[in-house]
Amino acid sequence: MQREGLLSKVSAYVVLVAVALFLLMPLVWMVLVSFHPSNAPVPDFAHLWPKEFHGENYAQVVFNKELPVWRFALNSVTVTAAVVLGQLLVTSMAAFGFARLKFPGRDVLFALFLVAMMFAGTVTQIPVYLMVRGFGWLDTYAALIVPGLSSSFSVFMLRQFFVQIPMELDEAARMDGANEWTVYFRVVLPLAKPALATAAAFCFFAVWTDFFWPLLSTNSVRMRTLEVGLSVFKNSYGQQNWPLQMTAAVVALAPLVVVFLLTQKAFVRGLTVGSIK
Repeated sequence: MQREGLLSKVSAYVVLVAVALFLLMPLVWMVLVSFHPSNAPVPDFAHLWPKEFHGENYAQVVFNKELPVWRFALNSVTVTAAVVLGQLLVTSMAAFGFARLKFPGRDVLFALFLVAMMFAGTVTQIPVYLMVRGFGWLDTYAALIVPGLSSSFSVFMLRQFFVQIPMELDEAARMDGANEWTVYFRVVLPLAKPALATAAAFCFFAVWTDFFWPLLSTNSVRMRTLEVGLSVFKNSYGQQNWPLQMTAAVVALAPLVVVFLLTQKAFVRGLTVGSIK
């Protein structure tokens, strides 16, 4: 039995490693192509490993004189940081209300949040665009940040975590004279750090890789984010310069990989929030 169990475990690891390597192949291909000479053709698999590693592609992307890549990156960092922090504040307060407070219509309102999760994000893009244009926010940071401060998914996930915190903690705090804000800030939020980290990770990935809304709400080069700026880079250097395009893709992808490695435990834990009691 022990031998069969060992063989089963080894075979499972072999399959998982094989699947992981298969899924990593596009990423490895992208990184290796980025080190090929600029304007080189797309290498076949036999010649994928560069004869010489050409790091000048990265210098050409990062220090490009024609395109403000640093400005694109600064916009992405600013917008992503503001949306992540703002969304955590807004959605955690909404989740606190749904999970810890009793008020008329609470369940109906939460059901509407669940219904909102079933609509594709693009369905609301036109109404949001018209509202932003009416406010005069087009081509500003407000247009890039404010519409992203709310997320039905984050409210749902945080609410599922908050309901698992014993209500006795709230009652004990109120008996000591704490109001609802104190309970929210000093009792619930400190206990919900894993869920908040997960919500922050989901939000970061969504905002950093968003292409459509920054393209729709901005029209000047100085307000473009990195994702939209990459499309400008692609048009400027033609679709045949694959090494340079892959270099730009690696530059845009690197922050995502770093954030995922730093938050992977919280990210995976968040997938099971509400599934185990």
